[in-house]
Amino acid sequence: MLYRPFENKLNFHLAEHQLHRAQWSIFYYLFNNGSATLVELSHYLYVEKPTVTRTMTRLEELGYVEHVPSHDKREKRTQLTELGRKVYAEVRVTIDQFETDILKGVSEREQLEAIRIMSEIRNNIIK
Repeated sequence: MLYRPFENKLNFHLAEHQLHRAQWSIFYYLFNNGSATLVELSHYLYVEKPTVTRTMTRLEELGYVEHVPSHDKREKRTQLTELGRKVYAEVRVTIDQFETDILKGVSEREQLEAIRIMSEIRNNIIK
């Protein structure tokens, strides 16, 4: 009951930047981790590799990601381009405001408790 309204509203805000949630999740991961393989991203997102491949292809077409050399020549690593980092910063402002709006009336203590509870539930699911 929470997931779908959240996803719809998030996608509404991301559409202002011509993005959707799956693309934003990859942006977020690459910004915070530097680079990733398709396998790493598929594990992070809990989706199949072909799903990540389609999303990455689109981000590459938009000029937001690029391939980078790796120690293992069989491995294809991707990172945000300069344009991708710029777009991330712009979208981050939108996301921060969205998070502020949806957490109105929820204290920091309650937010931390909710995070703890959701982490526990997630751990139980992926056992």
